[in-house]
Amino acid sequence: MNQKGVTVQPPDQGLGEWDSAGQVPAIIAHAGKKARKRFLEFFTASIRNENTRLAYARAVGQFFAWCQEYGLELIDIEPIHVAAYIERHPGSPPTVKQHLAAVRMLFDWLVTGQVLAMNPAASVRGPKYVVKRGKTPVLDSDQARRLLDSIDTAKLSGLRDRALIAVMVYSFARVTAAVSLRVEDYYQEKKRWWFRFQEKGGKIHPVPAHHTAEEYLDEYLLAARIGEDKKTPLFQSIGPRGLLTGRPMTRNDAFRMVKRRAKRAGIPESTCNHTFRATGITTFLGNGGSIEKAQAIAAHESPRTTKLYDRTEDEITLDEIERIVI
Repeated sequence: MNQKGVTVQPPDQGLGEWDSAGQVPAIIAHAGKKARKRFLEFFTASIRNENTRLAYARAVGQFFAWCQEYGLELIDIEPIHVAAYIERHPGSPPTVKQHLAAVRMLFDWLVTGQVLAMNPAASVRGPKYVVKRGKTPVLDSDQARRLLDSIDTAKLSGLRDRALIAVMVYSFARVTAAVSLRVEDYYQEKKRWWFRFQEKGGKIHPVPAHHTAEEYLDEYLLAARIGEDKKTPLFQSIGPRGLLTGRPMTRNDAFRMVKRRAKRAGIPESTCNHTFRATGITTFLGNGGSIEKAQAIAAHESPRTTKLYDRTEDEITLDEIERIVI
């Protein structure tokens, strides 16, 4: 489904019937041109993040497929139908909550666009699900150092990979924000160097460069010879000849790189892109940093989110175990 070059059609199969052009679910197509237009606008105008767009398209596609099985049209859908769908949803609680959020937001959009008179999902509640501890694998400081030191920096790819990992560790940066950096987003202000990250929702988030990240990045830029090309991607893919391609790395490129580097360094296979954000936050808090400062560096909306990355209380010491005296 394309409007302004944005793909909306869910990539999965088995999401029920869509119209002849494969653009919108049949239920939306049957509701008329106004509903079709509003549906398209929901994905192209209100959702800027590509990953969120795909996840929400998949969620509403599955919901409308379920509605089709029961012969429902758009105007027939009531709270009891949404509640029944959520009750029978086979997904995990986080998945069910995300699907309900997608359906609820779409119906809100249809109501404000005067396609429907009410939102049938507004009063439906999802499953209770409270996360108090994150599941992202975290490295301790020794493991993180071993990984960085294990990278062969005789090659440009090694300098690039070490610099990218350092940016994620020392800036708590999301991988998407890190690989989206351009050369001009690493800049000097007075005596300090900074990173200018673009976070979710298009927000610009400046973070001071840690001296180690600064050192690694300077070595990479010197070898790559792109320091003066301000508009070029900072972290680029590398071609067969070991030269930069001019194309930015994707988060999947970064994921494959991290897995490869982790295996060579002999650190846990569970290490992933998000590991470095969690590792940086945990190390920061473990060294006396406050949760409020960590929240600010990570650009989290809530300290509760930041706390999910804090693993400083994960380890149970032998002394504590020996308190069990029987």
